[in-house]
Amino acid sequence: MWRLRRAMIVLLVGALAVAGCATGVSPAPDLGGLYNRAAQAGDAARNPVIVIPGIGGSKLEDRETGRVVWGAFAGTYANPSRPDGARLVALPMAEGRPLRNLRDRVEATGALDRVRVRLLGLPIEPQAYLYILRTLGVGGYRDETLGRMGQVDYGPGHFTCFQFPYDWRRDNVENARRLHEFILEKRAYVIAELKKRYGIDRPDLKFDIVAHSMGGLLTRYYLRYGAADLPEDGSLPPLTWAGARYVERAVLIGTPNAGSAEALIQLVEGRQFSPILPRYQAAVLGTMPAIYQLLPRTRHVAVVEGPDAAPVDIFDPAVWERFGWGLAAPNDPVLSWLLPEIPDPAMRSQIAREHLRKSLARAERFHAALDRPAAPPPGLDLHLFAGDAKPTAARLAVDPASGKVTVLEQGPGDGTVLRSSAVLDERVGQAWSRGLASPIVWSSITFLFSDHLALTQDLGFTDNLLFRLLDSPRPSVPGPAARMAP
Repeated sequence: MWRLRRAMIVLLVGALAVAGCATGVSPAPDLGGLYNRAAQAGDAARNPVIVIPGIGGSKLEDRETGRVVWGAFAGTYANPSRPDGARLVALPMAEGRPLRNLRDRVEATGALDRVRVRLLGLPIEPQAYLYILRTLGVGGYRDETLGRMGQVDYGPGHFTCFQFPYDWRRDNVENARRLHEFILEKRAYVIAELKKRYGIDRPDLKFDIVAHSMGGLLTRYYLRYGAADLPEDGSLPPLTWAGARYVERAVLIGTPNAGSAEALIQLVEGRQFSPILPRYQAAVLGTMPAIYQLLPRTRHVAVVEGPDAAPVDIFDPAVWERFGWGLAAPNDPVLSWLLPEIPDPAMRSQIAREHLRKSLARAERFHAALDRPAAPPPGLDLHLFAGDAKPTAARLAVDPASGKVTVLEQGPGDGTVLRSSAVLDERVGQAWSRGLASPIVWSSITFLFSDHLALTQDLGFTDNLLFRLLDSPRPSVPGPAARMAP
């Protein structure tokens, strides 16, 4: 086992050192020397880890046909530029039904450690979450998914690290409830394994969570509210910190805690993820409640209109209808693909606009639940890794005549998420004052100089994540100074 871990250290540090040599970056740290003893301390001496990917980080398939909806871009995958593919990628829409009841045959079948693409018959595998798994492997964590798939030979192991797959199109509150079920299942499994392998009882077992991007939002909701839904009457659920019963540390990476301007651009214009991939039309993306939950806050004046730069309330459905954005676009032919059983264009538009209103209202309430100021309870740490060296869309301007959205201002971030969004800095849009003003009480914040996906490849991330998980004092255990005090 140690030979495997040593090989992973060599591969990880070697790959990053080669990149560093090309850019003049300082020499890599000796991760093995720093963390060997902690990594070899044994499975019973650490919390198991759950890795939660961001939007687009889980593979989606049609459970009846096995057709890939997201996660591969070759063969019979769901091509969104065709009617049948667009219907598979989009979520259903229907009048008079809540978002949670609008279901299809698509399900998450696994978290992606890479996205597979084929160009001119050649496989291309851009790395997505592979570096998180490699870092955890260096620390001695054995991933269940990779072990069961036979990608890494852990012997009888693989019960200290779990990938949480989820349908990232759907409401984050709904996925927080799924996370609760996942944690209960894996918790019972790990407790049984520890008893069987080591004769150790850990009835109070907790997890550490490592969450990238949007995965951090559903993590924060779960920690605060557990499996509780947002009440139907528009109020907020009681802030119980129910999820903290099962989680000791949460590490968030590039999480848009105050949203991202990119989300509005995608909902208005659609998105082409690369020149070799098809375009995902705005109407297709507009069926996904999770994307609305990535929108920036109105109070931060992220979107303005006209020569006076008047703030725009992007959660007001009337604004979308006025500008013809997304599902409110007039005469959008894509709606005929998504609602082929509805022959009347006016009726299709009516259904789409109701779906838009439901998604915006749900997003606004989700934000209110997350933005409520509250300190985590004793025994829970919240750590953040964020980028602040890449120009990132900070403020958007809307043309009053055409509704076209353009980037008016940029700020420091990771190219997708602003630094101020990651930390949820409430001074944005307000008079500046000294000292971070955030409703989130962070245990630590680490800034890196990489873009949104490359944050996990940064050696600073690797070193500091291993320290947080392996060497830093656990929040429920007093440090040496406290233990020595009279």
